[in-house]
Amino acid sequence: MPTEVLFVGESWTTIGFHLKGFGIYTSGEYDEGGTPLIEALEAHGCRVTYLRNHEVDKRFPRSRSELARYDVVVLSDVGADTFLLRPETLKQSKILGNPLQDIADHVAEGAGFLMVGGYLSFSGFGGNACYPNTVIADILPVEMLRGDDRIERPEGLSPVRLVDHDALAGVPEPWPPFLGYQRLVARPGSEVLLGAGDDPFLTLGRHGKGRVAAFASDCSPHWGTPEFVGWAHYGRFWGQLTAWLAAGRG
Repeated sequence: MPTEVLFVGESWTTIGFHLKGFGIYTSGEYDEGGTPLIEALEAHGCRVTYLRNHEVDKRFPRSRSELARYDVVVLSDVGADTFLLRPETLKQSKILGNPLQDIADHVAEGAGFLMVGGYLSFSGFGGNACYPNTVIADILPVEMLRGDDRIERPEGLSPVRLVDHDALAGVPEPWPPFLGYQRLVARPGSEVLLGAGDDPFLTLGRHGKGRVAAFASDCSPHWGTPEFVGWAHYGRFWGQLTAWLAAGRG
């Protein structure tokens, strides 16, 4: 049976304002960054359900029973408010279930959970991802900083392997460079597999019966460089990490 993965995030719309003398006009562009990781997971035996940021309100499972089909939940560059501020709650003050609590409960029962870094992951750009204020903070193997947690490294940074682990089997060093990451603090009892100086870059842990991971950088540009996305071992790494996360379901 394939590993069922729910992958959420990695999409955005860009609005441009163009001022030409007296005249001004706007333009819009939609893009997605999840394709490399999705293709890598599918090539390594996973069946991926992809929810883009703008689809979360309509398509994210509304109950733990709907969430139960997924072995691993991956959040990448999607802020907490996208889950918490549904139109019915924000505009009509309706009481609804908490999708992030559903994720936490699902993990406690044995599912895997991975957060991948980005401007709207962990605390995020300007603190706007807001995960420190949610139940997700209780299940991650890391503590998040309050406020802006980004470490920009335009000169490039390659993480260093600190321990051997099944998730890194056959993945050689050196790693390709990244252009930044999120500063996190490993929790007691967690296992830091990759480091960036004194900061954890890939951290694993447990929550209840489930397994959890925090990858401090991006799976695609801009922090994830073309060298990383095109790396011969890109797919092996994500496939093995996802297999380890899914093993909590027995």
